[in-house]
Amino acid sequence: MIVQSDRGLLPIFVHESNEIVWGLTPKARLERALARVGGYSTPLVFRSDVILDEALVKALVQQPGRALIDGRGRPVAVHCADSAQLGQARTAVESGRRQDLPAGLPCLDAAGLASNYNKALRRKGAPYIFALDEMTARDIERRMYLESYKGVTDVVTKHVWPVPALYVTRFCARYGISPNMVTLVSFICVLLATWAFWIGAFGTGLIAAWAMCFLDTVDGKLARVTLTSSKWGNVFDHGTDLVHPPFWYWAWYEGLGGAAAVAPWTFWVIIAGYILGRGQEGLFIWQFGIEMHIWRPLDSAFRQITARRNPNLIILSIAVILGAPALGFEVVAWWTILSFVFHCLRICQAFVARARGQRLQSWLTEAV
Repeated sequence: MIVQSDRGLLPIFVHESNEIVWGLTPKARLERALARVGGYSTPLVFRSDVILDEALVKALVQQPGRALIDGRGRPVAVHCADSAQLGQARTAVESGRRQDLPAGLPCLDAAGLASNYNKALRRKGAPYIFALDEMTARDIERRMYLESYKGVTDVVTKHVWPVPALYVTRFCARYGISPNMVTLVSFICVLLATWAFWIGAFGTGLIAAWAMCFLDTVDGKLARVTLTSSKWGNVFDHGTDLVHPPFWYWAWYEGLGGAAAVAPWTFWVIIAGYILGRGQEGLFIWQFGIEMHIWRPLDSAFRQITARRNPNLIILSIAVILGAPALGFEVVAWWTILSFVFHCLRICQAFVARARGQRLQSWLTEAV
């Protein structure tokens, strides 16, 4: 039977599970994912004892007349081509047998239904399907968390934060702390770090700065695993990320004593380098249609250490530990110059490659 509501056609769920994964039952997660995708006009059937990547839900909604199968070949979701297929589709999902599906209905695995490249996360790999009869809820949470991580990012985010951020993300999900609440605390840390740097309390400022960087990882992961990202949250999070670094550098310069303690060129190089570096990224996207840091493996590797916030904070932290915050500021200036030159060379190489007839594409998509 097709069920309608005032919001339109309702999906059919079978094999419902009461297990909680990231604060939601599988059915509640599917309903949230469907609400984020939009409308559909033909019946959908889901096995709700499995956890589907949001990309699979979106792809299925956009492709009527498709069945999604898991690694064991079981139909776990079907988007009927028309209402006449609903009975057989439901039977097939309940039985887990492909032969029960409507005749001629294409069966696709995760890689066949959705792209193996996640543009937002800059990583490749088939979208996930996790079955609760094969894995514990806790194991699924861990796998989902790891799948929510960006593939190309800085060295701290990539190698230091994953384990501690998992536990904090799990704590937030369990106690109903929203990503926007985490972002708000992160923003407060931005202000505290700026103030501390300004008065020369560099150790205190670095503690607040690293706390902000850590929470900046947590809020994004929390939003992805709980499907609670929003336009306002994205603006708040990314806006804060984009704007605050120059203020930190300015505050550090003033905290050192300004021109009386450190050469003014270092301050202007760091500020100009930050702005021009963002410009390089925009130019690359404008000219070649891909992000600068995902063109070749070299670019992705250099992204881990290029003169952005977290690598610069590593330099400044070491300098403060050694009792030389002014020297650290100068090292950041020189590293900013070297990073800028490196990216200029890569942009030139990209123009040369295009002039030779090459179509630039990310190395992450080449095997997709």
